[in-house]
Amino acid sequence: MATTADIRNGLCIEFNNDLFSIVQFQHVKPGKGPAFVRTKMKSLTTGRVIDNTFSSGHKIDVVRIERRPYQYLYKDISGQVFMHRETYEQVSVEEKIIDNFDLFSEGQEVDIMFHAEKELPLEVILPPFVIAEVTYTEPGLRGDTSSTNSLKAATISTGAIVQVPLFINQGDKIKIDTRDRSYSERVK
Repeated sequence: MATTADIRNGLCIEFNNDLFSIVQFQHVKPGKGPAFVRTKMKSLTTGRVIDNTFSSGHKIDVVRIERRPYQYLYKDISGQVFMHRETYEQVSVEEKIIDNFDLFSEGQEVDIMFHAEKELPLEVILPPFVIAEVTYTEPGLRGDTSSTNSLKAATISTGAIVQVPLFINQGDKIKIDTRDRSYSERVK
């Protein structure tokens, strides 16, 4: 069992019968009174972010989490099916724990966070950037350059709609930031 002195970003703990990942923390030592730790935690089951304050020295239950490399295969009745890239084991994951699923393409390499003791998939993590082809967008007009800040909607090969600059045309390959779903650059 650990204490609040062991809290760090990314640490997974069991709190109120749920699994949480520490997003942000701050040790506070006021001039008067005992020290405490202010935390911002994200639920690994619901995705909700909560604020909580632990008194200094409070016991916390640390959960061992493993990050494993997988490849997306297909959609099934039981969920989305992924294959381990080294052992070729297949695992089915519910779509509700997958963020930005519409950016996935067949063969997409991802990492899956597992609860080590229960072998339970907790979160599917895309790489920071994915490359996709624009399948539909309104045509750009002559004079549209990269210096303008205007954006337009574009549908990519996975079916997702992202905002791109005016000079992007149908058939272009683009790099998308998966953290905020924003256009990053055009790819040759």
